[in-house]
Amino acid sequence: MFLKGVVYIKTFIGVPSVRNSMLVSILLLSASVLDSCARKNAAVTSPINGTYQNPVFEPVLADPTVIQDPKTKLFYAYGTQDNWDDGKGSRLVPILESKDMVNWSYVGPAFESKPNWKEAGGIWAPDINLVNGKYYLYYSFSTWGDKNPGLGLAISDSPKGPFMDQGKLLDSKSANVPNSIDPFFMEDKGKKYIFWGSFSDSPEQGTFALELTADGKKILNGQKHKIAAGDYEAVTIFKKNGYFYFLGSKGSCCEGANSKYHVLTARSKNLLGPYLDKDGRDIKERNHGSLILEGSESIVGPGHTSGVIKDSKGKDWIFYHAIDKNNGKLGNGTSRRMLMLDPLNWKDGWPVIGTGKPERNKTQKPII
Repeated sequence: MFLKGVVYIKTFIGVPSVRNSMLVSILLLSASVLDSCARKNAAVTSPINGTYQNPVFEPVLADPTVIQDPKTKLFYAYGTQDNWDDGKGSRLVPILESKDMVNWSYVGPAFESKPNWKEAGGIWAPDINLVNGKYYLYYSFSTWGDKNPGLGLAISDSPKGPFMDQGKLLDSKSANVPNSIDPFFMEDKGKKYIFWGSFSDSPEQGTFALELTADGKKILNGQKHKIAAGDYEAVTIFKKNGYFYFLGSKGSCCEGANSKYHVLTARSKNLLGPYLDKDGRDIKERNHGSLILEGSESIVGPGHTSGVIKDSKGKDWIFYHAIDKNNGKLGNGTSRRMLMLDPLNWKDGWPVIGTGKPERNKTQKPII
């Protein structure tokens, strides 16, 4: 803006000094005002929080679950127990911290020691919730091919832990549900529920729901509600515009660059279903569901979505893990399931995660 003022001053060379001085003052004042206006307009129209690119954390944070601390406004992410091949061993549910959902730092493990209600297994697919003023971490306890995996609960006063184990919630034998992993907590109309289940071809297969006691620590009764068929796992449910939306993952989760994980959706007017896809098919039958996220040319195996988080402008965001096709595993064989963040977009009443495929494109950051 000041350059324009200089040009005008040069135009009036030879004008009497008083008039010239007054003109210079007027022009400089005008330039200053215009420059100030320009800066204000720029502040309004430019991105407030800038942009980010996926992944938002690596090398690994598999099966993510995320929560915001209402006191500090900080975000905390939790993931499956994994060895990051950095010489520090296997982290018993790693915890990450962030101010903006994009830049994350490692806090430490959620558990000081592994729960003792099962002889062997890893702590997988945690689900974090704020219940009755405390942090409830539902988790899976399982080995690969486990005949009797189960779900447990640990509680902490702080999102940073340590979480104190409350013991077993259920296992496959007691619930008569094969591959009982991947818990997801949901509350509706004053009732608390746990959803769970994973891949199986057995007649008892499926994703199910059970009502919990008022304190969320125990199963209220054994009456199961089947939600989806056994070709689904990693259920996420959220409510929007009068519908409950189901997100579930299918395909191989953990084969590095060969992983085929993808996410499908269905919706229902009732929390316990029936959930129908875009074609009106009930997802209690196998091979049903509407695709909303699949692998791209460079990033494969996207899936195991977190709960939905709204930013301060009301925009929906969701986390999931995915794998770099050109760098699929760590040196110790662990799949590099990186932490990804995308907006949850909407089209004709149905969600789409990002563009429908994980990418590294620059994206407007959440407004915190």
